[in-house]
Amino acid sequence: MKSIKTFIALMALPLCFYSCNGTTASSSEPSYQSSGDTPVGGIKPKDEAFNSSSGEYDIDLTQLSSSMVYAQVNDMFVNPDQYVGKTVKANGTFDYFKDDKTGNEYFSVVIKDATACCAQGLEFVLDGDYTYPKDYPAQNAEITVTGKFNYYNEGENRYAQLTNAKMDVGQLSW
Repeated sequence: MKSIKTFIALMALPLCFYSCNGTTASSSEPSYQSSGDTPVGGIKPKDEAFNSSSGEYDIDLTQLSSSMVYAQVNDMFVNPDQYVGKTVKANGTFDYFKDDKTGNEYFSVVIKDATACCAQGLEFVLDGDYTYPKDYPAQNAEITVTGKFNYYNEGENRYAQLTNAKMDVGQLSW
C-alpha cells in the first residue's frame, strides 16, 4: 500500500507543473501529442549538451549530476513538445502501479535529486510483450531505461513516458 501511495505521489508531481499552464484534455482517453514548432514554455532545450559520446541518445540523463538530472527531467515535463521523439536514457529505481478501476498498469523509473528528498517518476512502456511481475524486476530495483520521449493526456492530467523502451536490470536486459 505504501508503494502505491508513493507511486501516485511521484506521478502526481509533474501534474503540479501542468496545473498552471491551462492545458486540459477533453476526454478520459489518452490523447497523444506530436511535436510542434513553438516551444510550450518558450525555452528551446540545448540538446547538444545532452548527447552522449556514442551519439546513441539525444538525452543521456545517466551522465548528468543529480541536480542537473532533476532540472532536465523537470524541463521535460514543463516543455514536453520540445522532447517528443527524442531518445532518452535514464536510471533510477523501478516502480509499478495498477489502477484497479481501469486495469491499466504503469511502470516507471524513479529519479531522485542530489539530496534524495525529491523524486520524479518517468513512465515507460517496454517494446515487446511483457507481463508483470514475471518479466519485471522487484520494486525499488535499480534499472536503466532507454526509450523515445512522448506524453499523453488522460482526463485532465498529462503524463510523460518513454515508449518503445528497453530496460537493463543488473544482468537482465530487454
